[in-house]
Amino acid sequence: MDLPEIKYTQLFINNEFVDAASKKTFATINPCTEEVIALVAEGDRADIDLAVQAARRAFKIGSPWRTMDASKRGKLMLSLAQLMTRDKEYLAQLDTLDNGKPYQEALGDIEQSIDVIQYFAGWADKIHGDTIPADGNVMTITKKEPVGVVGQIIPWNYPVAMLAWKWGPALAAGCTLVLKPADATPLSALYMGQLSREAGFPPGVINIVNGFGATAGAAIAEHMNIDKVAFTGSTQVGRIIMQAAARTNLKRVSLELGGKSPLVIFDDVDLDEAVNIAYNAIFTNHGQNCCAGSRTFVQDGIYDEFVKKAAELAKKRVVGDPWTDVDQGPQVNKVQFDRILGFINQGKEQGAKLVAGGQRVGDLGYFVQPTVFAEVTDEMVIAKEEIFGPVQSILRFSTMEEVIKRANDTQYGLAAGVLTRDIKKALEFSHSIEAGSVWINCYDHTLAQTPFGGFKQSGHGRELGPEGVKEYIETKTITMALNQKNS
Repeated sequence: MDLPEIKYTQLFINNEFVDAASKKTFATINPCTEEVIALVAEGDRADIDLAVQAARRAFKIGSPWRTMDASKRGKLMLSLAQLMTRDKEYLAQLDTLDNGKPYQEALGDIEQSIDVIQYFAGWADKIHGDTIPADGNVMTITKKEPVGVVGQIIPWNYPVAMLAWKWGPALAAGCTLVLKPADATPLSALYMGQLSREAGFPPGVINIVNGFGATAGAAIAEHMNIDKVAFTGSTQVGRIIMQAAARTNLKRVSLELGGKSPLVIFDDVDLDEAVNIAYNAIFTNHGQNCCAGSRTFVQDGIYDEFVKKAAELAKKRVVGDPWTDVDQGPQVNKVQFDRILGFINQGKEQGAKLVAGGQRVGDLGYFVQPTVFAEVTDEMVIAKEEIFGPVQSILRFSTMEEVIKRANDTQYGLAAGVLTRDIKKALEFSHSIEAGSVWINCYDHTLAQTPFGGFKQSGHGRELGPEGVKEYIETKTITMALNQKNS
């Protein structure tokens, strides 16, 4: 397959592609070859300010966006989804080039992203208030209004999917937005800007500013004319964003942060099926998944056989050129590559048993072997820290009471899974675990209509589903006296 032509590398502000105010650019790198793909405009505080001004104009009372029928807003979103469908192969090619994920996986991401935009398009004319039977001779209603100008900061692991998760509910609610894509993967977001213009969104409704977290991202978090920030990324950066919001205008903040999610496997399962579910739970998307099942708890009765089969399956995983028929491409960049190898070395040093992988693949590109550790204990770094790579840590447990306590003994609470044929065990686990999503006899079954978000330091607020829309609306209470005498 030929590499895709790069069509857009500037900033997208007020429906126009423009250079950064500073004229600066930065390189986006091909993780397979370590070569420069393109030089992309580097936005900073000045560009964020211009984008916010455009978004604020588009949001003002009487603007085409604010006066647009809600049903028309939904139709615009459906038009965007149709254009994404038309160009889904090209969008997938951009993500494969920029991110390194296999092309077929990237294509699946785009198709799921289309589902998300279509789902929220259906919400546009279904966001409404209530009539309240208030005491007294009054009529009281609630009115749902968009929160305003929204700053959105997305990660690099699912470039178009994370964009869709942010754009869908914000546009359905009637907000305007300023998006900062990850500096590692800006190309598909910029093309989505072009598609939004082609779909007919008014100027200023959607703005995209490439840049770095310390400059463009910080400017979003601190901006006095942004009403809400939605962020997906690390817990560390989530704290910084909340602090910035508190220091400035107390803007609303929703956060989808890190995870160290447990997948608990009881000894009554079909072993081969359990090994396969656990394999996909950790190795999907090269392990670069916030809700990856990165702590695999296996009951001691099947532990040794599980480890043997898990190692065999990992060794069969094909790593290589993502444009070919492989299971895994490179990690997204050198920072992640070095970080993952560093965690692998720590696992070895702390006494975990390496049963598969543990090395880089080849001499060029950021390729890491699918890695499996056995005899992992709770205090080891690989059992505590989010690796965000293809590293499976298999821990042993004996009882339900024990494993629930251990699974909950973490700062994170994004997701969890349990595999068992016993419905009582499944329900006891799902009721006791501290996590925003719990999957029983499956893993990471996340859909447009299923709310997603974390407990504890995995963030707050929800994306997707009806809960996702609520993050972008304000409730106004209106009370009117009845039968008032004329003066």
